Amino acid sequence: MRVENAVSVQELAGRLNPGFTLGVASAAFQIEGATAADGKGPSGWDAFAEKPGSIMDGHSPAVACDHYNRYPEDIALMRELGVDSYRFSLSWPRIQPDGRGPFNAQGLGFYDRLIDKLLEAGISPMATLYHWDTPLPLEHSGGWMNRSTAERFADYSAAAAARFGDRIDQWVTLNEPVSVTLNGYGLGVHAPGRDLLFDALPSVHHQLLAHGLAVQALRAEGVKGTIGVTNLHSPVRPATLKLTDRLLATVFDLMLNRVYADPILLGHYPKPPLIARPWFRSLGRISDSDLRTIHQPLDFYGLNYYYPVKIATGRGPAESPSGPAEAMARVPFHQAAYPEYDTTGFGWPVAPEHIGILLRELKDRYGDALPPVYITESGASFPEPEHVSGPISDTKRIDYIASHLRQALMATAPGGIAHDVELLGYYVWTLLDNFEWAAGYSQRFGLVHVDFDTLERTPKKSFYWYQALSRARKALAEEPPAP
Repeated sequence: MRVENAVSVQELAGRLNPGFTLGVASAAFQIEGATAADGKGPSGWDAFAEKPGSIMDGHSPAVACDHYNRYPEDIALMRELGVDSYRFSLSWPRIQPDGRGPFNAQGLGFYDRLIDKLLEAGISPMATLYHWDTPLPLEHSGGWMNRSTAERFADYSAAAAARFGDRIDQWVTLNEPVSVTLNGYGLGVHAPGRDLLFDALPSVHHQLLAHGLAVQALRAEGVKGTIGVTNLHSPVRPATLKLTDRLLATVFDLMLNRVYADPILLGHYPKPPLIARPWFRSLGRISDSDLRTIHQPLDFYGLNYYYPVKIATGRGPAESPSGPAEAMARVPFHQAAYPEYDTTGFGWPVAPEHIGILLRELKDRYGDALPPVYITESGASFPEPEHVSGPISDTKRIDYIASHLRQALMATAPGGIAHDVELLGYYVWTLLDNFEWAAGYSQRFGLVHVDFDTLERTPKKSFYWYQALSRARKALAEEPPAP
């Protein structure tokens, strides 16, 4: 298929360093389907999805993309795409149905087959241990508000390391603990649907403790792969120069970025402004032992970037970026718009230059403590038809990926604003249109269109664009050096 924007493909290919990873990312709950016949247990998300009004239009994740049964077809698509690596997640309740006790041989066998098939196709596996699907019995016991969940996670991580550690090239402990805390425990728009606002902060500490324990478990098992963590980060700006806007933007930056990265990379929690300390009181008495556990040496840091955030004083609409959130009406600030930018299907601003700004901020904040970075998710949803007869022309997605990758490469090149950040790779979110959490099947992020009635896969033009980029990069690498 002829691919448009060939010049930008060649330019981007020329900017890619040897060894730079081009990949795609996914999450188990969003694509596999909840096939309990193999012994998989329910997760907190399964229970949340059954509550009326929790998922847009009442969509069910029970089948999703049926990746559990169709993974050979999906790996064949990845091979055709030409990616170097596939970032996927292991389903904790598929591997350990109750979150404690026996492990499920059939679930472990599924991931054995998936990993072996990836390696057969020449695709490097990057496995995420936790992408939001907490086993339901643990959620009933308090989930991430309960410290013991971190200890159970360590047991599960050790079992995964023992089974797959000889074949996984990169390990990610947690995906976006910020989203679990803010959306799941703070605002109630994601599972488990609790709207605790600042009282949700114990779930931060317990997730970070789980991360540290998982790193220790992986290393104790002697896994061959490198180890890191992934979090969502956004540069946060005040809507105006007013003192209240600046103060509340600082508070939101702590909530969104620093209470996660500071303990992992620096070994301590950040100090909030004096006026905001009552909101962060639950993070005020943390033992040195816990902080040492959290502050493990890492091989890489995973960055998920989607959009910048602007904070304004005053209560706003009962909305969050992930959907309606009544709890937002109870806080003295709101996210303001960026009217100068186009938006995605979710209404998120398309602001690629902020990815370089974010990389600069991370390096300024953490210095030598910042490991090499993978952009572990970057992508966008746009309105698209439910049924197609051929590749759809998703030029907005092509422009999104091209502009974000270009900005990241320019920022980290010699002379760029984040030239001292070592950027190892870029993973597009996502391979397949999938179950997009509370938005159900209404938001399509995929390079491949999925018809959720027939489950037919149809690559979009963005698929062929990304394929062309991969091929152009490989062609340049094979060219003989100039005399």
